[in-house]
Amino acid sequence: MNVFVSCPRGMQYLLEKELNTLGLMSCKPVSAGVELSAELDQVYTILLWSRIANRVFVELASGKIDKAEDVYSHAARIPWQSHFGVDNTFSVNFSGTNKHITNSAFGALKVKDAIVDYFRDVVGERPNVDKDNPQIRVAAKLSKGVLSISLDLSGESLHKRGYRIDKGAAPLRENVAAALLMQAGWGDVCSDNASFLDPMCGSGTFCIEAALMAMDCAPGLSREEWGFDYWVKHDSRKWGALVASANERATTGREAFNNKIIGYDADARVISVAWENIKRAGLHEFIHVEKKSVSDLELPPNVEKGLLLTNPPYGERLGEVETLMALYRDLGDKFDEYFHGWKAGVFTSNEKLEKALGWRYFKRYKFVNGALDVALLLFDLNADNRFKTPWLSSQEYLQNPSLWRVANQERAAMLANRLKKNQKQFSKWAAKNDISCYRLYDADMPEFAFAIDRYESEQGEVYLYIQEYAPPKSVNERASLERLSEGLKTIADTCEVSVNQIFVKQRSVKKGVSQYEKEHVEGEGFVVRENGARIKVNIGRYLDTGLFLDHRAIRRWIKAESKGKKVLNLFSYTSVVSLHAALGGACSVLSVDMSQTYLRWAEKNFALNKLKGGNYKFERANCMEWLENAVSENESGNENQYDLIFIDPPSFSNSKRMEGVFDVQADHKFLIESAMSLLSEDGKLVFSTNLRKFKLDVSIENGFEVVDFTRKSLDKDFERNQKIHKCWLITHESSRT
Repeated sequence: MNVFVSCPRGMQYLLEKELNTLGLMSCKPVSAGVELSAELDQVYTILLWSRIANRVFVELASGKIDKAEDVYSHAARIPWQSHFGVDNTFSVNFSGTNKHITNSAFGALKVKDAIVDYFRDVVGERPNVDKDNPQIRVAAKLSKGVLSISLDLSGESLHKRGYRIDKGAAPLRENVAAALLMQAGWGDVCSDNASFLDPMCGSGTFCIEAALMAMDCAPGLSREEWGFDYWVKHDSRKWGALVASANERATTGREAFNNKIIGYDADARVISVAWENIKRAGLHEFIHVEKKSVSDLELPPNVEKGLLLTNPPYGERLGEVETLMALYRDLGDKFDEYFHGWKAGVFTSNEKLEKALGWRYFKRYKFVNGALDVALLLFDLNADNRFKTPWLSSQEYLQNPSLWRVANQERAAMLANRLKKNQKQFSKWAAKNDISCYRLYDADMPEFAFAIDRYESEQGEVYLYIQEYAPPKSVNERASLERLSEGLKTIADTCEVSVNQIFVKQRSVKKGVSQYEKEHVEGEGFVVRENGARIKVNIGRYLDTGLFLDHRAIRRWIKAESKGKKVLNLFSYTSVVSLHAALGGACSVLSVDMSQTYLRWAEKNFALNKLKGGNYKFERANCMEWLENAVSENESGNENQYDLIFIDPPSFSNSKRMEGVFDVQADHKFLIESAMSLLSEDGKLVFSTNLRKFKLDVSIENGFEVVDFTRKSLDKDFERNQKIHKCWLITHESSRT
């Protein structure tokens, strides 16, 4: 018989090896399974003994599909009565498509029709279809123009051993756990009374599968229903003999069992789940599980050396990578403290977390778990394989000045000279223009991809806010960290600023994430000066400080333009533009933003400058909805006219406080046109965006007077980076700029 044994993706070679040990040598690994030729008793052996297989299919027919009706023809030629009777229920599962069969449901219907018509012609009756619990499962697979029709003799997937009902978080399937145990070498060491330990055991799957393997217990013994139960060619005598032999081996294995199988987990709930699973498997006398975190992990007394294997959280599903770094580092430390001489395996999908373990693996096997690419790392836990210095993430380098080192004196000297030159150039200009914070450096040298902003408080204290632009994946990580460390050390020494007053963040391009995903939570902060204004800033928590330095020239221009004007500031952030308008003599200023945190901050900025009263209003609202309502009110006769409007929206926002998603490229046309309907006849609108690939809609340029204001909107410290934002001055056609 031609047989296909399916398995989890990436495990076909492990399955081939397992089938070889079961006496099946003519195996051909293919995608997600193994093809082979086998006799009936060998098929039974696979069903009963394979720990890795998902399903076992016996092929009934195959042929090319040149047109849709070929599916029906191939299925109709099979002598179905020699496989099941008219009284049996059946189902058809169809996978694959081509230009003739574009829908798997259509393919399944063709096979079903062929089976039903066959029985009507031969017997005069038809069997019934049962999609939920069929007695016979027919599987049809279309691949590369060839259709294969088979019987699935498994019934439910073979990974379902029957002992697991409830699950812990992110559970491994039973056959995946068994495959990883085999790959880690448990089958080779368990016969020597070796111990097994899983420090993050979840629902106990590794522990149960390890015990079943050590006892030589066939995984299929606990199953009561099979896909061959109603198959006409089923040989109950052969099957019964195999089951009897397997029971004898399991009994012998339980009697000889002398391994210690131990599982720990920090979550008491999943430990109770694991214990219930262990009892259902009939292994409560042989496995010990208890609540214990990795930080409390230690080796119990009288435990022989053996295998430690675990499936810790990856970061993608159960936690963020930076949070999990400490967990992996803890685990690596426990390896060093208690497990010298053991073998260890860690199943994970994140290379940063791999490195945090601090051990050199001797094998790294790639697999797929669900939708994730994962790896099984295998370690020999001895002193030679322990890294002498721990691996640290770039964030840890960023926040730890004791790690900052100069690796290349010549390169560091070039950066120091550039910083001194920039400081000399900008300090005089800043003092002359009443500016106490400015951009000192902006990736001036390709070796050091930093933006350095210098903030000086009213008390004369200097702070540096350094943003490291995240390097592309093509850049060697070790080299990147070396330059990062060197750059930070050079900046601290050259600028003569205390490391306690240097704040470092890493910026990276985030897709599909709100620009204001995490609001800046205001801390103590300090006050700076700009063009006669006192402004509260905070550089200790999140990426933004409360003051966009690149808009300084725009704010100065707005201050000069605002006297006697009604001013509207949309997406106002901490409303520093509004503050300058008020200081410039605006008769009224309205600031609109969706964040109450930022609006409270704005009110404090106004209070700092002794600006109070009803002429200065702060409104919490979704700016798109606010505009829509304001335009509607105008159309109803309640005129809301503004002489000066400033709009600086986020590039993207999917904030929980708004319905839908804001995308500046897609939404700016509505945004500008709506705002222009609120602009007085001789008013001016300033629109700014920092989206690099932004293109202004042609209809805006055709409908209004539009002047590219970008160059004028950049102060001296931003002239070397013309792409930091784009800016336009927009007026009605009847007016003149």
